[in-house]
Amino acid sequence: MKLKHVHSGSDGVRLETAEGIMHIVFCTPGIVRIRYTLDSELSGKQSLVVVSRPEAEDVPWTVADHPGHLEISTELLTIQVDKLTCAFSYRDAAGELLTKEPSRGGKTLERTEVYHTVFDAAADKVEAAQGADGLRASVEGINRKLDRLAYHTKLEFEWQEGEALYGLGSHEEGMMNLRGNHQYLYQQNMKAVVPVLVSTRGYGILVDSYSYMTFHDDAFGSYLWTDVDEEMDYYVIYGPEPDQIIAGIRYLTGEAPMLPKWSYGYVQSKERYISQEELIATVQEHRDRSLPLDCIVLDWQSWPGNLWGQKTFDAERFPDPSEMMRSLHAMNAKLMVSIWPIMGAGGDNHQEMSGHGFLLGNQSTYDAFRKEARELYWKQAGTGLFSHGVDAWWCDCTEPFEADWKGAVKPEPEQRMRINTAESKRYLDPGLINAYSLLHSKGIYEGQRSATSDKRVVNLTRSAFAGQHRYGTITWSGDISANWETLTKQIADGLNFCLTGSPYWTLDIGAFFVSGHKEQWFWNGDYDEGVADFGYRELYVRWFQVGAFLPMFRSHGTDTPREVWRFGEEGGLMYDTLVKYLKLRYRLMPYIYSLAGAVTHHSYTMLRALAFDYRNDPLVHNIDNQFMFGPAFLVAPVTTAMYYGPGSRELQGIDKLRSVYLPAGEWYDYWSDERLEGGLTIEAKADLETLPLFVRAGSIIPLGPDIQYADEQPEGVIGLKVYAGKDATFTLYEDEGDNYNYESGSYSTIELRWCEEERILTIGKRSGCYTGMQAVRSFTVEIAGYAGRSMVSYQGDSVAVDCRRMP
Repeated sequence: MKLKHVHSGSDGVRLETAEGIMHIVFCTPGIVRIRYTLDSELSGKQSLVVVSRPEAEDVPWTVADHPGHLEISTELLTIQVDKLTCAFSYRDAAGELLTKEPSRGGKTLERTEVYHTVFDAAADKVEAAQGADGLRASVEGINRKLDRLAYHTKLEFEWQEGEALYGLGSHEEGMMNLRGNHQYLYQQNMKAVVPVLVSTRGYGILVDSYSYMTFHDDAFGSYLWTDVDEEMDYYVIYGPEPDQIIAGIRYLTGEAPMLPKWSYGYVQSKERYISQEELIATVQEHRDRSLPLDCIVLDWQSWPGNLWGQKTFDAERFPDPSEMMRSLHAMNAKLMVSIWPIMGAGGDNHQEMSGHGFLLGNQSTYDAFRKEARELYWKQAGTGLFSHGVDAWWCDCTEPFEADWKGAVKPEPEQRMRINTAESKRYLDPGLINAYSLLHSKGIYEGQRSATSDKRVVNLTRSAFAGQHRYGTITWSGDISANWETLTKQIADGLNFCLTGSPYWTLDIGAFFVSGHKEQWFWNGDYDEGVADFGYRELYVRWFQVGAFLPMFRSHGTDTPREVWRFGEEGGLMYDTLVKYLKLRYRLMPYIYSLAGAVTHHSYTMLRALAFDYRNDPLVHNIDNQFMFGPAFLVAPVTTAMYYGPGSRELQGIDKLRSVYLPAGEWYDYWSDERLEGGLTIEAKADLETLPLFVRAGSIIPLGPDIQYADEQPEGVIGLKVYAGKDATFTLYEDEGDNYNYESGSYSTIELRWCEEERILTIGKRSGCYTGMQAVRSFTVEIAGYAGRSMVSYQGDSVAVDCRRMP
């Protein structure tokens, strides 16, 4: 693909080749957009992923013509273009290679015909059936019609020796470093796609495509392939640190709004609470037992009778929804309600959607790609649910088409891909099948924001896509099964999801399916006796420990109850251990909510693969069972049974230890304050009560009082625990907790600084204010490893605490 002409202007660099056109434009000095087409002009498509930002005409860049190549450069990034093959290579300002295409060139476009299915309402019969994954409706369609011509695109790379790659979303295979692997990128239960790669070489790649995709780094090559696109369109983002790459991704795709403070507390869910009475009684039991709780979840079938997806309460089981919400709110609990994009025939929601022509070809799923349909969907949800005081949405089944959740044998990966993408393409444009959840989330967010600014949007979704985080979403990993292998894999899945720039991910603590139904491949738990099985109780405790250090702390599943008291009584090992981590989560609320503030205001990520902070340490690149929670905590979950196997079978001779790699530097054992050297692997205590948990030297952790819900005791004393060893900083963030006034600057920050040499902690001058802010605060200061504490009365001005004489 020989380069023929180069045109450089205010809109970027246009490369005319023997085959087509390439266009290069810098959005910032460290972000470049690259497009390629075989047509005479670029498509001019409107992106669903990248927010409306004018491409920065004021980014200084130069074009240098060398004998064999061009160099297109900013102060941070250089693209070298081979004149004979148009192979690109990417370098930083120092000339260090980031990545490159094969020398023969790495961009391939192959023309493809795009068809859509023609449905005839008079001839096509809707076949609807309910399974483990909810209601599904299908129609064969009488024929297919040619819609347009598009391209398969293939973008190849020669990744470097020792380079690790992360991202692509949350999948079920537990891949951490994606090198040497292959991944199918289509939306499905247990697959949440985000087409982003992040490299330890200091760059990221965002592909602006919404079709089925594949990633390869195997015997078939090293490339990203898309099924249906009008042109090749992707971004390269230079960091070099992962936090800087994530900031670049969010610059393109939008920032994550603040979630309400309560959403970082404990969320109690199961399949399912069936009545108003049961919901209230369950919250009351938490309060009576002094078990912290912020939210309870109403799973599917809140609707009347068999009207699947109807967004109103069943009058028999929920006779007074407004009174129910008043009762829950009086106990300082919130309610999250499950809603679905699919609607069974017979309800007025379905009839209204159908009457406006807003249903897709199966005559059951609404068309989230139409603005008017999204507005009607919100109107129904707002009138039927939100008007009663519902606090949050559980947008289930946001990958609405699937065809493989049946049978005793799990289809092979390629077979699953073909079955499910074919089902999606039957009803959706083949170029859009990965973006349904993005548009569905947009409708919920914009609908609630139009209704009120007093309640922040919380949307728990099972599917995801690039940019979806800007709509107040948290993605969970789908309907997983209760076994140790799944718990292990989930950690890598969540870490890779958060490496795409989407900051909020969670899972079903204890897994969705607990027992094993041999006739259905996905119902694959190991514990037929549920909570009566001590093997499951042990697994649940370990899962609960992981959940306490995720962005959303939420229990959910079928087959067996999930409330803490189902696992024993006070004084028992299992019960007391669950309570220990439940209360720890709430004591960490000032730390966690400050991290949330950093997510929104500084593009931070709280759930962090070790490569976020130690990308230059090759020993962390493949670690898939440890993570950082914010800047301070290193979490090392226990992912093997030590006490019981299935059937309450006691295990013998197992050491209660867990190998943990501590990266270079000094660390503290959180439980004992013992100081440890890093750069080595240790054997950590890991009995059931003990999640191996370490704090990086040079950390300040704000701790709150024992509370029963996130907003309790706003005047409570905040303990500042310093983990000495090096200088440290931390920003304490506070706001009103559940409205959007922060967007207008209604929040406060307090900079905390530890000087190691002088052993002085400075509580800086408060910046900003908000309604309800505590004018006077009490802090205690504690140094890890020392017994004494200092009490500080703080009125907003800087205070220096001398810790040299602390006993």
